[in-house]
Amino acid sequence: MKRYEGSFACLTDRGRVRLTNEDQAAALTNERGDLLLVVCDGMGGNKKGGYASKTAIESLVDSFSRRSRIHFPAHFLNQAIKKANRAIFLEGDDDPSYQGMGTTLVAALLVKGKLTVANIGDSRCYRYSRAQGLERLTRDQTYVDFLVRTGKVDKEKTAAHPDRHVLMNALGIYPTASMDIETHEYHGESLLLCSDGLYNNLSDAEIRAILQTDDRPDQKARSLVIDANNNGGSDNIGVAYWEAFHD
Repeated sequence: MKRYEGSFACLTDRGRVRLTNEDQAAALTNERGDLLLVVCDGMGGNKKGGYASKTAIESLVDSFSRRSRIHFPAHFLNQAIKKANRAIFLEGDDDPSYQGMGTTLVAALLVKGKLTVANIGDSRCYRYSRAQGLERLTRDQTYVDFLVRTGKVDKEKTAAHPDRHVLMNALGIYPTASMDIETHEYHGESLLLCSDGLYNNLSDAEIRAILQTDDRPDQKARSLVIDANNNGGSDNIGVAYWEAFHD
């Protein structure tokens, strides 16, 4: 199976409203050319959310860096995320001041031309190509998304719903972690992982407009953050972006 070469960038920003930045992002490859992208959006306040997201990112990066070869990407992500969950949960268990902290997590692992995506919470993974446009690969684990899927709320009304930020799942809250993991065909599309601070302040059309430019990946990541802030910057913003090289 084809291994893709490309360029990546990651960036976080405090936004225009929050006093601290609890988002974390990472993008890296190993010596075999496997790619890992991760975005986390911490929750808990009083810097606890920032600690949770930082712990999650560091744990996943460490697990990825220690593996010279990944035979089963879904299994790897499952085990690596559970390891990160234990680290966050045990810290809260040992120190009462850290109890209740948690984080969303979305991770994309590209191995031998196969894309595996894991998701906890409401951070998202998109893939983009000029031909296919922007496609969301993750499902928000929120109360409002549950209401939509069960037919109790129209999708068009979710943006103004009072419970739109209520999560049904987060990393580090419970002793064990549950997550969505799916494997997708991959044919060289761009990959965008982001926290809700991005997609709540930018429409799909605005995101597409930036991704379809000829700018470098780091410039696109910065443009996404700048435009989200120009549209209100209502939350922290986390972005990890990958763009494959094409002949």
